[in-house]
Amino acid sequence: MTPKPGPIERGGVARSFDAHARTYDKLVGSNPGYHEHLRLTTKRMGLPDRGAGLRLLDVGCGTGASTAALLDAAPEAEITAVDASHEMLAQAQRKTWPRTVRFVHGNAENLAMSGIVGPYDGILAAYVLRNLLHQDAALRQFHRLLRPGAPLAIHEYSVRDSLRSRIVWTTVCWGVIIPMARIRAGSTDLYRYLWRSALQFDGVSDLSKRLASAGFEDIRVQTVPGWQQHIVHTFLGRRPPDPGAAAPGEAVAEPDVDAEAATPAEGIDVTKPPS
Repeated sequence: MTPKPGPIERGGVARSFDAHARTYDKLVGSNPGYHEHLRLTTKRMGLPDRGAGLRLLDVGCGTGASTAALLDAAPEAEITAVDASHEMLAQAQRKTWPRTVRFVHGNAENLAMSGIVGPYDGILAAYVLRNLLHQDAALRQFHRLLRPGAPLAIHEYSVRDSLRSRIVWTTVCWGVIIPMARIRAGSTDLYRYLWRSALQFDGVSDLSKRLASAGFEDIRVQTVPGWQQHIVHTFLGRRPPDPGAAAPGEAVAEPDVDAEAATPAEGIDVTKPPS
């Protein structure tokens, strides 16, 4: 089955999330491991001291699942969570949060327009990069928003490099996720888009190279346990302690990619002194 562009690509992803916001938590909550995998990614960031004194940014927070995972890893941090969907944010804000968490409506491709200027001690971008039109520019923006030495975690689908992963993903989407969306949400457009967008998104190798080209170092990639193994991945990178950009024409080092890893990495310690 070959994915073709659908109405969401033409009409906007944020508006489709608005339409599905009320049923979104029920749909993702029925996915075994969804919340566990987000918590695994935030633990892999290696945020020290329960986040005490840290400013963290959650880009594409949706209804707050990724925010909760970040809060679980760093309960004493100050967290700013941003999303482009008004209705998804409204669902998130109905939940109980500590005063250290604030939600902001904004476009992930131009965070400065919403007052998101940094610097931040860590950024989480879960299931959002795939939805952006200008992905390289977004990664460079994340790089600018980080303090030198601070980590970025991209939590995302990546199946392009593996035929088996694409087969499993398509089978689960059309056998479980899309039929369930029809029953619970009365519409399948968002979840058919989910299927298409994951198939069309970067493979592990290409996304790792994007991160390196955007200026990140210490790049590592790990997958998650369960049926989404080698489908959902944690991409970790760090803004170098030296914030200077590579000179024009300078070669970008090949990323250190561990696409087959199934266990948590030690994480990136943001307090690690420059080498």
